[in-house]
Amino acid sequence: MSWIQAKASIRPDQAEPMEEGLTAAGAIAITLEDAKDQPVFEPERGTTPLWEQTILTALFPADQNMLQVETITKRVFQSLSSTTFPGYRVEILENQDWTRKWIENFKPIQFGKRLWICPSWCDVPSPDAVNLILDPGLAFGTGTHPTTSLCLKWLDQNDVQGKSVIDFGCGSGILGIAALLLGAASVVAVDNDPQALLATTDNALRNQIENNALKTFLPEDAPQHAADVVIANILAQPLHQLKEAIAALTKPGGHIVLSGILENQAAALANHYRDQFSMNPPDLEDGWVRLTGIKKAINCPSEDSGKLKDAAT
Repeated sequence: MSWIQAKASIRPDQAEPMEEGLTAAGAIAITLEDAKDQPVFEPERGTTPLWEQTILTALFPADQNMLQVETITKRVFQSLSSTTFPGYRVEILENQDWTRKWIENFKPIQFGKRLWICPSWCDVPSPDAVNLILDPGLAFGTGTHPTTSLCLKWLDQNDVQGKSVIDFGCGSGILGIAALLLGAASVVAVDNDPQALLATTDNALRNQIENNALKTFLPEDAPQHAADVVIANILAQPLHQLKEAIAALTKPGGHIVLSGILENQAAALANHYRDQFSMNPPDLEDGWVRLTGIKKAINCPSEDSGKLKDAAT
């Protein structure tokens, strides 16, 4: 079956009336994408900002009457917006085996020396390696983004044997599951999205993780026991806000692994954590940064003070 797609170049204020009009005209799917490579890295919570120049694409069945579509879309748009109707171009989208085409693009990926992320339809590249089975595109994170890649490489390069781990903002569970496959004793996976927790549980079962080794929680339900390693692959703003919570969840001498940080945000965030952690130099990949540090012992002097504080104060 072929499809028809209508593509329009719009401004952010035109997105909603165009979506309403195209939906009323029978569109079965609408997507929005950046037209000018203008990334929106860290929006304010509760907002969904669009790019200054956005491409809107609406998908219709091949037998759709596109003259009628334009009439309905324009009428609804003009009832909701005082701007000029942006119009759109119509293209025929020939049928393809999209599933097969999508699958062919994904192959096993190696992180460090031991760890591989493998789609379920591929043979593992090395039976002796640590192979994490995860299907790209199914949920929340697959290792291909630099922020996740940086965390996976840290896990591969460091000894987590027998350690307790907290995966804060677990998404697909990829980091917690990798830690367990690399020898960690237990993982607490935390996320504010219930779908992420379901995805984490499903992926743990797929990788034959024992039931009691990985436990999932919403933030308000998570246990407050400190761990040997706390990994938080989220964004700089919540990492700044969550410093005290992350510090409380890290044992003295324990490690933090922070990612989702842009290069120009790294120095300020590292300084923010330095009062409670000995911070390492940042690690960079494609404009994204991983920060790591070791929790200071109780009553350890700050790096700036140069002298011990009185334990009695």
